[in-house]
Amino acid sequence: MKVAVLMGSASDKAKMAPAAEMLGQLGIEAVEEVMSAHRTPQVVSDFAASAREAGFAAIICGAGMAAHLAGAVAARTTLPVIGVPLSGSALSGVDSLYATVQMPKGFPVATVAIDGAANAALLAAEIIAVGDGEVAERLAAYRAGFAKR
Repeated sequence: MKVAVLMGSASDKAKMAPAAEMLGQLGIEAVEEVMSAHRTPQVVSDFAASAREAGFAAIICGAGMAAHLAGAVAARTTLPVIGVPLSGSALSGVDSLYATVQMPKGFPVATVAIDGAANAALLAAEIIAVGDGEVAERLAAYRAGFAKR
């Protein structure tokens, strides 16, 4: 299984890097791509529509300001979509949070905290772990590490 880690702009890479890092720690392939719901809408649409056939289990979308990426992806796939609202705007990411969490009925986007890319990866791993015992074991081991801190 693999997880797509999408970002609306190349400048979002540093804020989204924890998602790919966490997925790697859990032995899940992360495929990072830059695509914009506004600048490259056809690329987003094509990617989302073919993601299941391409072997993706979930899609993580990080975007700032209007943060339409996660919603645009959710409109074109039935895979789980996890939105990461990103800071950096005049409203410090609150605008992105509202845009990401306020999806219309029928097109849900699971939403994590502002700049919460690592938690988005953990949520994707939990989704995968429902049907993959090895990922479930790696998640349990990761969580057990917190007791030792």
